Amino acid sequence: MEHSLLVWLLPTLALVAGVAIGFLLARLLPNAVPNSTQRQLDDIQERFDSYQNEVVTHFNSTASLVKKLTQSYQDVQDHLSEGANRLALDEQTRQRLLAALQADSAQAPRERLTPPKDQEPPRDYAPKAPNSPGMLDEHYGLKK
Repeated sequence: MEHSLLVWLLPTLALVAGVAIGFLLARLLPNAVPNSTQRQLDDIQERFDSYQNEVVTHFNSTASLVKKLTQSYQDVQDHLSEGANRLALDEQTRQRLLAALQADSAQAPRERLTPPKDQEPPRDYAPKAPNSPGMLDEHYGLKK
């Protein structure tokens, strides 16, 4: 009898111990190691933050370069105006040079072209004489 009790008792105790160990490991492991989805989400968030920083840096440097370009253009305009004032031989030449410089920098906006209001729209058929067959007539183009 003792022998049969031992045969049943040992596997039952091993089963209970296995269930207890499995339960403890299941509760401890998810908190210790993040799952792959969380790692992927963190990686994507990090890449997105990096991309946003790159975009901000790019537009800041673009704004700085455009500001430098505008200042350089203004410096060239000032240099040309000063040269025209200093190097022109007479007042008439000086006025023409300054007017040409001002005309280039402040061009008037062009007016938009508008089509004529009384123009007939194009036809999608060929015109014909009043009593002649049209192109859709079954005898059109056939010799009699």
